[in-house]
Amino acid sequence: MMNRPAASEILKPGESYYSLVVAVAKLARQIVAEANEKGEIITEKPVTLAINGFAKAKYRLIETEGIGNELE
Repeated sequence: MMNRPAASEILKPGESYYSLVVAVAKLARQIVAEANEKGEIITEKPVTLAINGFAKAKYRLIETEGIGNELE
């Protein structure tokens, strides 16, 4: 079994776990769409590819200001 990176290893201080989940889902859908356009077969799960992309800093999370702050 492959060692999976923890969300805490990917996120920088102040970044939202929710934003990471949304970004991984969007990237996974993009990976599938690009593979379908090229007629390629993906042997690894798209979500795993997306998570690894963020963990290896191939992609980075960009959040709008204040998204991780609590409501007052």
